[in-house]
Amino acid sequence: MIFDNQKIDRIIEMAWEDRTPFEALLYQFGLKEQEVIELMRKELKPSSFKLWRKRVQGRKTKHLKLRSNKINRFKCSRQKSTGNKISKKFKSF
Repeated sequence: MIFDNQKIDRIIEMAWEDRTPFEALLYQFGLKEQEVIELMRKELKPSSFKLWRKRVQGRKTKHLKLRSNKINRFKCSRQKSTGNKISKKFKSF
């Protein structure tokens, strides 16, 4: 898939957010986890990519199957200001 710079920035932002699972990126942008990893590798500096991979690897909140049932949303509490209507209307899977 080809994305404009604004969508690439949003994907990167969502990928960095702790509470945004890869399933949300699949739903919103049609990107599977491996495709998100490839996009991050391509778009980030090597050192930033390594930090991100270290951060998300094994993180329970990045995978719906691993996360606690107490977390019933995939958006960051500060996301309201982004104007992202799709994720606002979709509270949980």
